[in-house]
Amino acid sequence: MGPRFVLALVGLLLAGSASIAQDYPSRPVRIIVPFGAGGPADVTARQIGNILQENFGQPFVVENRTGAGGVIGTQEAVMASPDGYTLLMMSNTQTANESLVPQRKYELMRDLVPIAPVNYSDLVIVVHPSVPAKTLQEFTALAKARPGQLNYASSGQGTPYHMAGELFKAMAGIDIMHVPYRNSGEARSGVIGGQVQMMIDAVPAMSPNVRENQVRALATTGQARSAVLPDVPTVIEAGISSYEATIWLGLMAPVGTPKRVIDKLNAAVNAAVKRPDVVRLWGAQGAVPMSMSPEEFDKFLRRDIVKWADVVKKFEKTQ
Repeated sequence: MGPRFVLALVGLLLAGSASIAQDYPSRPVRIIVPFGAGGPADVTARQIGNILQENFGQPFVVENRTGAGGVIGTQEAVMASPDGYTLLMMSNTQTANESLVPQRKYELMRDLVPIAPVNYSDLVIVVHPSVPAKTLQEFTALAKARPGQLNYASSGQGTPYHMAGELFKAMAGIDIMHVPYRNSGEARSGVIGGQVQMMIDAVPAMSPNVRENQVRALATTGQARSAVLPDVPTVIEAGISSYEATIWLGLMAPVGTPKRVIDKLNAAVNAAVKRPDVVRLWGAQGAVPMSMSPEEFDKFLRRDIVKWADVVKKFEKTQ
């Protein structure tokens, strides 16, 4: 095999890659959401999918593949053809699962490639109205007086709501029981119905229930107060310094997906999250757009994996 043949072969491969990117997408694209319908990931995937459909002229179809704290849907995305026609809407659930769920058949940064982040939202700590605590300090005192007797809901092991709860427990020095539900909607119903006392949920999802007095908001989890719940103090204001937790969302694709396709999707998603109508809509809900290159998102993901590995170590020590 001579050098001219090798150069010709490389040229053909590059030309084929360029053609794939130029023609992409030429048929429907599916976005796997490994979480339940109606939650932040599902709603955001449909919003972004609609914009991408407008831009590319092909359907972007959301498919919910729930189970095992996001592992089942993620595994399905990993096994899909790396052609750009299967995408994964993921969150910090996936980065937490890297250390929390060792029996996975995949590794996030080995088997998937980053496309772009989408947005992030602060969380809000809420309790059922029957809980005799009006502030986070009062809830912490109540939990210390009744160790192991209070519980909190989440949408499953490894989800941002679960990990935020474990981080809160560790930093507040309290013992409350984790009650995992199958999805965030069921967990939300659990605290609204009084089956569990507390939940840490995304501001966009839970703020309507706060306004309707179905739950009592004790604190939000960002560095500053939420514009959606401006009267609710942050956890830091409530006395737990340096506490911060969010839910963020992003898109990945199976490893081997052509780089030109990744770049094309990255540009389209970054443009979508900067649209004034999207910024206004998300701002009213409490979500903040995120914009990065694939390389920047790669570094972001790796840092988040390390961050949650430290939280998991603290969590496992208390079990």
